[in-house]
Amino acid sequence: MIRAVLFDVDFTIARPGPELGPEGYKRLGARFGLELDPARYGAAREQAVEGLRRHPELEHDEEIWVAFTERIIRGMGGDADSARDCAVEMTEAWEHAEHFELYEDALPVLDELRAQGLKLGLVSNTGRDLERFVTHHRLQVDAALGSRAFGRTKPHPAIFCALLEQLGVDPGAAAMVGDSPEDDVEGARAAGIEHAFLLDREDRYPEVADRLPDLYALPAALGLRPS
Repeated sequence: MIRAVLFDVDFTIARPGPELGPEGYKRLGARFGLELDPARYGAAREQAVEGLRRHPELEHDEEIWVAFTERIIRGMGGDADSARDCAVEMTEAWEHAEHFELYEDALPVLDELRAQGLKLGLVSNTGRDLERFVTHHRLQVDAALGSRAFGRTKPHPAIFCALLEQLGVDPGAAAMVGDSPEDDVEGARAAGIEHAFLLDREDRYPEVADRLPDLYALPAALGLRPS
């Protein structure tokens, strides 16, 4: 019987707002003397993801995200000395709750799960203050844990176990939902959470049979009846 559901944050319950998107990069780049092309953002980000290297012990390392953002900026046409300073400021912008928007299915599904008596937790690879994020977006959750506060990132099983300990729930009685096959699904299962669901909003993983197209599909996937 499921007693708790853990959620990833970015691209699961919330998406970056305009300040963190292509136009936001363009505006910020202009302050650093960079002429960034928003049309190149998608390809630049994909290339940056391919070159992303985790800390070998999965420790939270802010420098990794600065380097990742710098590659995006250079890929958008900002191949200049000021690219790093621009990347530092953009990375810091990701720490602000007001720069994010909730998906339309987030609050209704969280409310439905709470109505069913389930505990809810957030687990995220972020330097953001998740408590402030929760307060800003008026999320009714029982616990939240980010990788900067904890010290290790997903998919390390310890971060999942630490959040479950806060909730007072064993891994076998929990479920996990997130948009990353490695970080969220494999990481959760390594922590003993068998019910790990891949949220595939953009249909990127058609080979995964039990993926969720949106959060509205989650209650049924958990075997819950409408309250």
